[in-house]
Amino acid sequence: MTPLILHHYAASPFAEKVRLMLGYKGLPWRSVTVPSIMPKPDLVALTGGYRRTPNLQIGADVYCDTALIARVLERHQPAPSLYPASAPLAPLLAQWADSTLFWTVIAFTMRPDTLAQVFAGQPPEAIKAFGADRAALTAGMRRIASRDAVAQLPAYLSALQAQLADGRRWLFGDAACIADFSVAHGLWFIRRAPLMGVFDPHPQLKAWLERVLAIGHGVHETMDSADALRLAAAATSHAPCVVHPEPGLQAGQAVTVSAIDYGTDPVAGTLVGLGADEVVVRRHDERAGTVHVHFPRIGFQIKEQQP
Repeated sequence: MTPLILHHYAASPFAEKVRLMLGYKGLPWRSVTVPSIMPKPDLVALTGGYRRTPNLQIGADVYCDTALIARVLERHQPAPSLYPASAPLAPLLAQWADSTLFWTVIAFTMRPDTLAQVFAGQPPEAIKAFGADRAALTAGMRRIASRDAVAQLPAYLSALQAQLADGRRWLFGDAACIADFSVAHGLWFIRRAPLMGVFDPHPQLKAWLERVLAIGHGVHETMDSADALRLAAAATSHAPCVVHPEPGLQAGQAVTVSAIDYGTDPVAGTLVGLGADEVVVRRHDERAGTVHVHFPRIGFQIKEQQP
């Protein structure tokens, strides 16, 4: 069976989201550690320029963005489900958590008075390099200011506390779902800082977070990035995909796909998959071979390449 390979690094909140989902579903996986800042030559060989973390590789198919990765894991192992029928609003709460809550958490946590805790043990040059990398990653993006985050985060935490106040174990009832993992990864970053006192006024939320994190990361083993590239190059097939034509877009067309908020580096390739939820481009790399790179439709834009 083709292994699930997660390209990630330990301190990435979004990677923690996927690690926990893998643990929840009991899926064995292989761990490829990527640099937290550019350059990322082996990752870029697979993605064609997309640099955000994490990425899931299955043979010569590479899946970008945790919203899509969650759907792939669901197809791979339907039970326990991340999308129970009893929680139809869970994906919408997850989308809010992955955007509004996440960036509020980042602004709240990465303040001048907390950076020493966040980067404890890191040399000044490493902190400076990280800051420069993230400035480039988010160039042109409007982000919440730290003082506004300090004012707004307590309201978000209070609302989440209220959702759990009836004694439920998970945000939407008796079973965890996509919303639990999306909310948890941002709060995990606060906990990791560590800024645990933030949760003291919210005991049910604090207990819920510990339950989510107790799920763990499941069974996994380390893998070298060069081996992951060789596995992609040796693959003889790709996941099935179909192009449903849209105005100006059809199978075999040269396109670029890029995120619309941050990390907007375009990935160029041939359009081989297009639907309501996913876009897939085929590209070739000297080391990775012919790779299909998958993106969600929400949060990404497709552009025709000009001749």
